[in-house]
Amino acid sequence: MTDKRNEQIPDEENFSDDDGIIVEMTDDDGNSYFYVEEMVIPVGNDKFALLVELHDEHEHGCDCGCDCDCDDDVIIAKIVTNADGEDEYIEPTDEEFEAVQAAYEKILDEDETT
Repeated sequence: MTDKRNEQIPDEENFSDDDGIIVEMTDDDGNSYFYVEEMVIPVGNDKFALLVELHDEHEHGCDCGCDCDCDDDVIIAKIVTNADGEDEYIEPTDEEFEAVQAAYEKILDEDETT
């Protein structure tokens, strides 16, 4: 998984600055996918991002053009600082992924009690 922050958002009229940090992920075949950083989850000294794929209204999975509640592609990425001092998003190890899941569930439990 390759990634980089992207200031050029596809079809900009459908997205605003309120969407948050936009991350472009590129797969091994060179296909680009755009995600918004929904939240950062700290685990120990590391930070992980909950990334939700951005869709325009004609890409989200149904043909109706509505604002329906279709399944979103959600991924967890580890945030690391590269040699240039910029944040990069990389795939976490299995152990890191499990730790992030536990931390996220704890956050959800805390939110339900407040």
